[in-house]
Amino acid sequence: MSDPVGALRSLAEHERIAAASAAAREACTQLRWHQALRRRIPEAAAESRVRGAWASAELDGSRSSIALVRDLMRGARPWSPDPDPGEEVLRAAVGATAATERYADLAPFSTRQVLAGVHLAAAGRLLVAEEVGRPRTGDCGEFALLGPAPAPAEAAARLAALDAVVAARDLPAVLVLAIVHAELAHARPFARGNGLVARAMDRVLARVLGLDPTGVAVLEAGHGASGGAAYQGALQAYGLGTVDGLVLWVEHCGEAIVAGAQEGHAIADSVLAGRLSD
Repeated sequence: MSDPVGALRSLAEHERIAAASAAAREACTQLRWHQALRRRIPEAAAESRVRGAWASAELDGSRSSIALVRDLMRGARPWSPDPDPGEEVLRAAVGATAATERYADLAPFSTRQVLAGVHLAAAGRLLVAEEVGRPRTGDCGEFALLGPAPAPAEAAARLAALDAVVAARDLPAVLVLAIVHAELAHARPFARGNGLVARAMDRVLARVLGLDPTGVAVLEAGHGASGGAAYQGALQAYGLGTVDGLVLWVEHCGEAIVAGAQEGHAIADSVLAGRLSD
């Protein structure tokens, strides 16, 4: 596509995309005005990152509990010195999600710099040093249901194209999040950890683009709200390369943001009550 931003501007007017964007923005606006967030945003945002890391790891097949992740993230429980594969994924999810906090106020915002930093936080213990934070030079076996990963050169080109999409501030935030997420899943620019990075970027971009400036919405949980199969199916629809497929994926992302905002509302309720609940 010679002018991807121009094509996205046209798609932003699509009735279903506009509706998904409006619903997502309204849900985040309602969350922003929660009484607990007048004074206790840091506490609520920290709990959001706990639940976000847990949900992202779950989508990558790691089974744990929110209570365990909370203890690990606050240092109340040590990481295993000899982790099994599920624990490795969980630690990578925690790293990626925790790293999002340092990029929310980055100016100027460099998409590839942030992607490299988030991948470093996620995959520092999963890959050799030469593969961390850098586009892959070989194959990638992640997201197998989406088909074979594109060649490294194509993956790198698709990664580079995201700069213009994020920089085009006249696009709806929901559409930007959806495109960045789907391109990371389909292009798989890194040797490992692409899904974790994609979901972490949702969190970063929601704040940078003003959709969820408090960082309390749990967008990762939103993607898993209807189950992993629905998430994978929506990504597969995007990969068809049709307008209908892209619209279906954007609608999924809009619903994920609404569900994530609802989870954030539950966090804010718990913070207000003085007791966090799983």
